[in-house]
Amino acid sequence: MGAGPILVTGGSGQLAAALAAAAGQRPMLHVGRPQFDFDHPETLPELLHHAAPSLIVNAAAYTAVDRAETDADAATRANRDGPAILAEYCARAGIPLLHVSTDYVFDGLKAAPYVETDATNPTGVYGATKLAGEQAVLAACPRAVVLRTSWVYAARGRNFVLTMLRLGAERDRLRVVADQIGCPTAAADLAAAILGIIDRIGDGGWRDQYGGIFHAAGTGSVSWHGFAAAIFAAASRHGVRPPMLEAITTAEYPTAARRPPDSRLDCGKLARVFGSRLPLWQDSLERVVGEILQAQHELRASSIVS
Repeated sequence: MGAGPILVTGGSGQLAAALAAAAGQRPMLHVGRPQFDFDHPETLPELLHHAAPSLIVNAAAYTAVDRAETDADAATRANRDGPAILAEYCARAGIPLLHVSTDYVFDGLKAAPYVETDATNPTGVYGATKLAGEQAVLAACPRAVVLRTSWVYAARGRNFVLTMLRLGAERDRLRVVADQIGCPTAAADLAAAILGIIDRIGDGGWRDQYGGIFHAAGTGSVSWHGFAAAIFAAASRHGVRPPMLEAITTAEYPTAARRPPDSRLDCGKLARVFGSRLPLWQDSLERVVGEILQAQHELRASSIVS
């Protein structure tokens, strides 16, 4: 790796923010809209040229799963075409690209955790465009690391944990899907894994075994209903009164895009190659719920003072 900064796309999104918080002394440059926009690809080469990064982490994506069903062009630009431009730049510059992908490249019908070599079969536009992005990145850049993750959440942004806590404060009863299973992943844990990969490359140089697809998600799995129950159990330890939770089926909560019913990811390859295993999702959830409620408490206190 050269002397240039680590370039992180995704603006102030969950993962980009987590990378910024954990960067330490690592030189890191964050870019996002409007200066860096996959919808305007003609602006990207000049920005990349001036940034002269030593490595790129692509945390930018079109993640509105249901809206993608009717906005396929925008999803394709963000999830396939933009990453392809980054990969081509990295190939020319001879630098690594770490590209974040998703469990939605699978149909969820395996009934066991997916490994990296399992056949993909996305069930919606979002998953299909993310898969196309993986393929474009790997085809263009010999030093590409594709990290598939799932159910990402943080103390900020838009995610399931924040949505549950908000709805729980507004309603006495919530209906949550119980027949979809996955691996919740705290953005801070994923950021730590990414920085560990970057450090490994920086310390020992690039190795061929680093290239390709890796699964990187929280350890353990749960249904959305079970995840919601764990969220409110954690919140109750901070004095929050939990709502009643009703377990429902996917059929009872129709959405524009079909979700994979079982998208568990086997992350053994990440541990073998990079020595990294993300924490148990329950432990990370406890920490993040505490951060959210502490931030809410401080905001209320500041409002009273002002």
